[in-house]
Amino acid sequence: MKLWKTLLAAAVLAVATATSAFAARTDLVIGIPLEPPHLDPTAGAAAAIREVTYANVFEGLTRIGPNGEVLPDLAESWTISDDGKVYTFKLHTGVKFHDGADFSADDVKFSLDRARAENSINAQKQLFAAIDKVEVADPATVKVTLTHPQGSFLYNMGWGDAVIVSPKSADTNKEKPVGTGPFKFGSWAKGSSITVLKSDHYWGAPVFLEKVEFRIVPDAAAAVPALLSGDIQAFPFFDPDSVAQVKDDPRFKVVVGATEGETILSINNKKPPFDKLQVRQAISYALDRKAIIDGASAGLGLPIGSHMSPANKYYVDLTGRYPHDVAKAKELLKEAGLENGFKATLKLPPTTYARLGGEIIASQLRDVGINLEIIPVEWAQWLDQVFTKKDYDLTIVSHTEPNDIDIYARKDYYFNYDNPAFKKVIADLELTSDEAKRKELYAQAQKILADDAVVGFLYELPKVGVWDAKLQGLWESAPIPANDLTKVKWSE
Repeated sequence: MKLWKTLLAAAVLAVATATSAFAARTDLVIGIPLEPPHLDPTAGAAAAIREVTYANVFEGLTRIGPNGEVLPDLAESWTISDDGKVYTFKLHTGVKFHDGADFSADDVKFSLDRARAENSINAQKQLFAAIDKVEVADPATVKVTLTHPQGSFLYNMGWGDAVIVSPKSADTNKEKPVGTGPFKFGSWAKGSSITVLKSDHYWGAPVFLEKVEFRIVPDAAAAVPALLSGDIQAFPFFDPDSVAQVKDDPRFKVVVGATEGETILSINNKKPPFDKLQVRQAISYALDRKAIIDGASAGLGLPIGSHMSPANKYYVDLTGRYPHDVAKAKELLKEAGLENGFKATLKLPPTTYARLGGEIIASQLRDVGINLEIIPVEWAQWLDQVFTKKDYDLTIVSHTEPNDIDIYARKDYYFNYDNPAFKKVIADLELTSDEAKRKELYAQAQKILADDAVVGFLYELPKVGVWDAKLQGLWESAPIPANDLTKVKWSE
């Protein structure tokens, strides 16, 4: 009898152990290349902030989905007035911030008024420029009145910069972020990792993961061994040059998706001789996009002919506007009175795509008589010298903000481009909600930029993701810079 009981107990233990062994994991370590400067998406432009916090810790009235679509978030629904100027948002009830504070329409008013205030430090303050006033109708209803109809308003409210914060914790979100999302802030080991934990009091659909660590891995060479050892299970933004080392390993899934990262050879349009159209066009003809894509993005980038992602619904293919043509480039330089060529500088930020692409582009421009002095700079120097002071001739950078073609209409932007016709198209877009008309205007905007050869349009930065084959739910493309964990789970 004792033997039978012993065998039965052993069998029960074996079944329990097997069940436990096959239960899905609830932890995840994600590798990210850059450490955020802080964790408040309403107070900084760095994409790394959103890669940790977007949809995970913080939420907005709306949110951007994996295909770039606008989805409800803290607002469960909304109505729009006939004149297109008044948006009435019905909010979810029973929502709490991670510190226990109740969420209500007052928090929406506080967040939007704070973001659009004269002293606002929001990096995308223009998102809120059309707001005339924000009114609380009741705790679950907020009314936003615009100065004019704005076709992109609901999309704008889905940016990371437009998340809703609490007055009680707004000033400390940089170090200890408090949002309404499915994950709450856990810890931050500076220079090493950031951890978020499942919120037990989340108002929406519960997430599958209990704990996620964002491990900071700035050295691309260290990513492969971290994957192979199992220390890190996912790199949503993986170095394209390292893909060959893991693509044939059945333990991993390699996914190449699209981003909103237009990679461009930026040109200072007011600095001679780049103020001449022929010179800028000569540069465009001198560029061999295929060679640049092969050398700077392991052949994975998608060529572009204007400032729009091929994944965007408004994209127009203008890659044929400037085919690689050395003779044509030399002819245009001669027309500009520069048949003997000229010298210029190329300031390169520290990203791999910029440093590799810069060498290739310098060689291509040398073939037409433009001799570049390459000047490597760190990000802080780039932001100061190039972006702020406009002290540059040429540079290479990827603009990752979604639907940001309007940057070419901004006053004093670092391109130094000023075209009233282009500004008029962007102004009309701002006032237009009709989809057919918006598509037409976006096409006009793209064509103007291409014809003016404002910059050298190179390619769309690919989103190369590598993760454990048993992992599900990570975004394949990146319509915005984000690592949305709300659907991520391990297969059993």
